Amino acid sequence: MSRKRSKSRSLATQAIYQWQVTGDNIGEIVNGFLAEHPGGDFQIDYFQDLVRGVSSQLDVLDDGLKPLLDRPVEEVDLVERAILRLGAYELLKHPEVPYRVVINEWVELAKTFGADKGHKYINGVLDKLAQALRPVEVAARKRG
Repeated sequence: MSRKRSKSRSLATQAIYQWQVTGDNIGEIVNGFLAEHPGGDFQIDYFQDLVRGVSSQLDVLDDGLKPLLDRPVEEVDLVERAILRLGAYELLKHPEVPYRVVINEWVELAKTFGADKGHKYINGVLDKLAQALRPVEVAARKRG
């Protein structure tokens, strides 16, 4: 289960990156990824939710990230920007996934796809965002 969800996040990172670079229709990008990966080695519904969710909630996500960044969203590296937006969406819309799991998954993808040391930036921003979006869960974790 978790390996398939991790693969969904990885593909979502690539899809959002492609969308940011090309500006192509998000539905066409999703369909392209589904055609390229027909084997079902990932959670298709989760992948679609992440990609479509980021594209439809972009302003909300960016507004939440802006105060936590050291530069305008548009100046963040494209890979890191995709990962931050996806991580923000998952923190916001998937409370069933523990915040530490969300952060760890996106940090690992930043290590895979991002610039050297970019994962540290991702970790710092998503940690601050988790404190803002999930204060009760974060406080309970720190006490426990």
